[in-house]
Amino acid sequence: MARRGKKLRRGFGWLAALGILLVIAGVVGLVYTGLATLTSMLLFGWLLLIGGVVGLLQAIGSRGTSSFWLAVVVAALNIAAGVVVIRHPEGSAEALTMFAALLFLTGGLFRLVGGLVVRGPQFGWTLVQGAFGLLLGLLVLFDWPDSSRYVLGVFFSLALLFDGLGLIAMGVGGRRIVGMVAPPTSATGTPSESSESVQDQSNN
Repeated sequence: MARRGKKLRRGFGWLAALGILLVIAGVVGLVYTGLATLTSMLLFGWLLLIGGVVGLLQAIGSRGTSSFWLAVVVAALNIAAGVVVIRHPEGSAEALTMFAALLFLTGGLFRLVGGLVVRGPQFGWTLVQGAFGLLLGLLVLFDWPDSSRYVLGVFFSLALLFDGLGLIAMGVGGRRIVGMVAPPTSATGTPSESSESVQDQSNN
């Protein structure tokens, strides 16, 4: 039990360390948004390319089935999109920024109209969300294509930051829980006398 607890604490410690690295990367990305945008686009392109290659290999392995050609077409599109994004990250960032602005606009507009029509229990919060999405979409759209240099980088950095904070909280909380459940170990790696006395008292 003590050895398992030690392994668990070590694993949660590595999880917290990974969270710290993600937080640092997120903060750096918020400072250098242009670099974060370029990095996010290159990662996106490589993910598309690798996913397309894997999908193509799976399609070749399952040839003769009814979905063979559909899988080949989807894999080819992913490979082509990945190559385009990797070779032209700036232009891809502009296109994705425009898509994000239109998405914010339509999402905010639908929330506003839906909130005014339905008037449910979350009426006020729905209007706030709709107005925020509409305003964000307009701000990004009015500053396009210059906004493509920092919008995706900010989103990517914020995602890294919040994911890192979540991993840190999970790692620290996990170590505390394991420390309360698992018995402490002595220098020789065996359960300490205090834990043995507690176990003896519980048995009595």
